[in-house]
Amino acid sequence: MNIPSFYISKQRRPRLFSIFILLAAVSFCIATPHQLRAGEDFGQALSRAALERTKHFVIYNGSYRKISYPNGDVPAHFGVCTDVVIRSYRALGMDLQKRVHEDMKAHFTSYPKNWGLKRTDTNIDHRRVPNLQVFFTRKGKALKVTHNARDYQPGDLVTWKLNNNLPHIGIVVNSRSKDGKRPLIVHNIGLGPRLEDMLFDFTITGHYRYTGKESPSSRE
Repeated sequence: MNIPSFYISKQRRPRLFSIFILLAAVSFCIATPHQLRAGEDFGQALSRAALERTKHFVIYNGSYRKISYPNGDVPAHFGVCTDVVIRSYRALGMDLQKRVHEDMKAHFTSYPKNWGLKRTDTNIDHRRVPNLQVFFTRKGKALKVTHNARDYQPGDLVTWKLNNNLPHIGIVVNSRSKDGKRPLIVHNIGLGPRLEDMLFDFTITGHYRYTGKESPSSRE
């Protein structure tokens, strides 16, 4: 039976409208900053923002892309370990793309030259673990690397050297391992943002705390 096209269109309108409303609601939730709750410190808020990232479907893809500046981002369904950190901070109203760029531009020689760059690149600088390590050391606080789980607090940032010698980064969150001995980590090691008990699975290369306020030792 041939159904008139105008009839199909009318039948689909409610469904399409519902899809539109759903997508708008999702976009609103993603874009809305997480406000600090009463009695909540920054570390707890960053932990909460990181845990929210685990609800998103993300394909591991670290290919170079041109993005806007400031507040630029790769497509939401793509990302790597650094994007978990970037997006978590952005949910709290902090743009690491802009902050890393400004510090790197002013102090270019302090940053790694692993990629042979002679100038800053707002498309990728903030998405590289070694650059974030320098930034968090300069503008936040570099903490002692230990094997004592109690030293790692919600909102802390940890970097590792993976078995293939690649750098990696994740966020300590306010959740514990099944035995209660270790804080869990939100990170993306290939399967999208995940909450895992992996703090001591790889060689730790850095331990940082960055609240957006410069520590006294970081001021020039």
